[in-house]
Amino acid sequence: MEEYRYMEPIKQEVLHYWAQRADAFETQRLREFESEKRQRWMMEFQRYIPQDRRLKVLDIGTGTGFFACMLAAEGHEVTGIDLTPEMICGARSTAEKLGVDAQFRVMDAEEPDFEDESFDVLVTRNLTWTLPNMDKAYREWHRLLCPGGVLVNFDADYCRAAEEEVELPENHAHKLIPDHLQRENEVITMELSAYQMPRPQWDVQLLVEAGFERISVDMGVYRRIYREIDEFYNPASIFTIAAWK
Repeated sequence: MEEYRYMEPIKQEVLHYWAQRADAFETQRLREFESEKRQRWMMEFQRYIPQDRRLKVLDIGTGTGFFACMLAAEGHEVTGIDLTPEMICGARSTAEKLGVDAQFRVMDAEEPDFEDESFDVLVTRNLTWTLPNMDKAYREWHRLLCPGGVLVNFDADYCRAAEEEVELPENHAHKLIPDHLQRENEVITMELSAYQMPRPQWDVQLLVEAGFERISVDMGVYRRIYREIDEFYNPASIFTIAAWK
């Protein structure tokens, strides 16, 4: 495990929570990879990333490697990073099971250890809401992108948005989370809300300040990805933020 000089308490809490969910998360992401959701996610990426060449891609907060493996299977050179060592173990296991070539490293998304202009594309999913220093992260991510490169961020205003009142299937991840982990997540969400302003409006402001040249927000991705209330359904309305250097 890579050591950190210092880790903020909220990051320690996030790490502890996701370490406990890594095994179940890997199993579900493998099923998602084999489902129709994979093609839906690829169609979303095709809105933003070049289709005419092999790209150097960084999947930030890769979890157990869903996006990393999906983009590697398309022929791109992909690296995935995550703060949680257990997730990185799961990502390596996922890549091996799927037979795809992707690299994975334990790393803080706010302090990525790569050279300037190392990547053509940065991707991330349900990560930025967990970052206590989102402004710092966006500045660092801007540094990592080659000129003309793009950040594609799928997230939601999880600290504010109320989840839809829908009946979730019994195999949904939310139904399978033990009570003590649900309480952990509620505490983390409450603490993180103190760091954030309403999103995605705040993200746009931070991205402009970080130096991104062009930014687009798509609030419709939620309806395109989550058409059915199945085990992968997200009861929070996700958005896409794409930002070009």
